[in-house]
Amino acid sequence: MGQNLQSAVRLRPIDLARGHGLSTQAVRNYEEAGILPAAGRTPHGYRTYTPLHARALRTFLALVPGHGHPTATSIMRSVNEGAVDEAFRLIDESHAQLLDDRRTLQAVERALRDLEPATASHPDTASGADGTFIGPLAKKLAIRPATLRKWEHAGLVRPRRDPLTGYRVYDESDVRDARVAHQLRRGGYLLEQIAPLIAQVRTAGGLEPLEAALGDWRGRLSARGRALLAGAAELEAYLRERG
Repeated sequence: MGQNLQSAVRLRPIDLARGHGLSTQAVRNYEEAGILPAAGRTPHGYRTYTPLHARALRTFLALVPGHGHPTATSIMRSVNEGAVDEAFRLIDESHAQLLDDRRTLQAVERALRDLEPATASHPDTASGADGTFIGPLAKKLAIRPATLRKWEHAGLVRPRRDPLTGYRVYDESDVRDARVAHQLRRGGYLLEQIAPLIAQVRTAGGLEPLEAALGDWRGRLSARGRALLAGAAELEAYLRERG
């Protein structure tokens, strides 16, 4: 009976749009993307919505901060198509990614504790025996060698060259810098943001900027966690209204 009462209330696209600072075209686009259930039509062909559509819109907008626009769209489309288990799977993936990012942050923080506030100077030996080459390091970090070369160009790593082969040789401090760069990239930082942090890590007492960056990253993960909770509450309310 609740849905029957809701369906008796007619809302125009502008009614949905005004409450969320959206354009009527955005509301229509959301409907076409499956974020909103299909609208009703007047005898003249105009779209009409109900409070259930308004709840769907609130739910989608609450899901976006935690899941991102594409995943939030897929969640709403799955729910509206009756594939609720698929929506739950997508939600689980977002939570798993957040957990993985938290573990990544913890790994960086552990690495920070082990970093020595000394310069990253390293011996100019003629052999790569006391270092690692680009291929093995890239494999260890699960990235492409081309990525390491790009990081070198950006100043994130400074491998020396083996005088006999010309191959890049990464010593312990280079591996450290590559690991830190890799983790910060996963945290959403751009190369130009990472470069000054790595440069200061190489100097005495240079850990503070990196610690501040990690603090910011930690705050963003916490905000994402709260956003996931807020989105889940709205989705539960939407599921109840759908019946």
